[in-house]
Amino acid sequence: MNIKRIFGAVLTILGIGFLIYTAVLFSKTGSPIKPMITYGVLGFVFFLSGMGLIRTIKDAA
Repeated sequence: MNIKRIFGAVLTILGIGFLIYTAVLFSKTGSPIKPMITYGVLGFVFFLSGMGLIRTIKDAA
């Protein structure tokens, strides 16, 4: 397995974690908006960059 593909998987999982944490913060009524935006944007960027790495790296046959 390629190291870039592993890094892409790690970024994707990290992005999903940030997005889930943002959803948990959103469900709490007294949660401030600034952390939700920060974690949501970070999760979105990590998820998209991880998926892009996984999709663009070709397996060596």
